[in-house]
Amino acid sequence: MSDTSEKSGERIAKRLARAGLCSRRDAERWIAEGRVMVNGQILSSPACNVSEADLIVVDGKPLAAPERTRLWLYHKPRGLMTTHRDPEGRPTVFASLPAGMPRVISVGRLDFNSEGLLLLTNDGTLARKLEHPSNGWLRRYRVRVHGQVVDAHLQKLAKGVTIEGVAYGSITASLERQQGDNAWLLLGLREGKNREIRKVMDFLGYPVSRLIRVSYGPFQLGALTTGEVKEIPGKVLAEQLGEKPAKPAGAKSAGARPKPAGTKPPAAKPTGTKPTRPKRA
Repeated sequence: MSDTSEKSGERIAKRLARAGLCSRRDAERWIAEGRVMVNGQILSSPACNVSEADLIVVDGKPLAAPERTRLWLYHKPRGLMTTHRDPEGRPTVFASLPAGMPRVISVGRLDFNSEGLLLLTNDGTLARKLEHPSNGWLRRYRVRVHGQVVDAHLQKLAKGVTIEGVAYGSITASLERQQGDNAWLLLGLREGKNREIRKVMDFLGYPVSRLIRVSYGPFQLGALTTGEVKEIPGKVLAEQLGEKPAKPAGAKSAGARPKPAGTKPPAAKPTGTKPTRPKRA
């Protein structure tokens, strides 16, 4: 097992997250519970580095090599908890996924009565990166509220509001349409505290009756049907993350043109001699 002072390797919690088992926070909890062994020793602290040469065992099973990072779009229905285990026994997102899906975690959450786009990944590190406010990714929602909406009230949200001592950041809000005593709004925010939209709308006097997330950064719900899952191609994911896609083995550079089969390379010119002209007959 690597010493914590070594710069090589990576922290054990990150290694477990890369394997798609859990988030880093969950990994630290598992270590505290004595569920993780490295080279035959039960870990009592997450403060250790591991390398690819170390044997890591979780719950008695050797840790598999990390898969490539993958991301899925999922159209979450209402009535599901975004958690792996619910203490109240309510149905969960992860128990409702199609058969054949690997173990995944969510990027952020949608509450029990919310629906729409939920990102799923097998990489805990990627999940933390995508949900962190420093990303600045805009999350858009269609929201149905009760009440006669006043546009001036919505514009106040652009500067942020403080409710019961909690500061909420800037929210873009516009009225899509008013239908009697109900209205559909389009909202956009970049942070997303717990139940933020519902609390802010209640503060304005417009209780939420339906909330649908339609986009998360560059990823769109689009025509995805309720309960449907769609994987993002690796190349597209790399582009959206600002990474350079891995070049397939044996690939040639874009500027190199393939030579026609059967052609011979041009003969090299001798150096240091001048070409002689043939004599005239």
